[in-house]
Amino acid sequence: MTSHGKTHRIFVGTVFAAVVLLAMRFASAQARMIEVTADRDSRYKIAGMRTPEITVKAGEQILLRVTARKAKSWNRDGSIHGFTLLRASDRTKVEGWDLLFKPGKQEFQLTAPTEPGEYVVVCTVICSEEHEGMHMKFTVLP
Repeated sequence: MTSHGKTHRIFVGTVFAAVVLLAMRFASAQARMIEVTADRDSRYKIAGMRTPEITVKAGEQILLRVTARKAKSWNRDGSIHGFTLLRASDRTKVEGWDLLFKPGKQEFQLTAPTEPGEYVVVCTVICSEEHEGMHMKFTVLP
């Protein structure tokens, strides 16, 4: 192979790698980060909000960053809290939004529902006697 051929292959490979890196950076830049704490007092918390609430646009890309803190009880698999999105109208689950949290920080790449409306987030792990109070409003805008 000529040196020109090798140079061309190296150039094409470098350009391809750069395009892949840019695409990855663009995709992660497009996702809006939402930070939530699933706390030991069996409550969801969002910094700066007295009553936590999430509002997103239909189909929006989301990076959900969760800090989970152990409450009084947990699942056998080590999950200490859950995060399930339900339609407020009929309490049916939204596909892809049934999450379990282990202690510590974790991130989830999610897509907001495409159907605008009111939803509710509920904890699906019996985390304490206060478990029933672990919920929050989730609104999808058009």
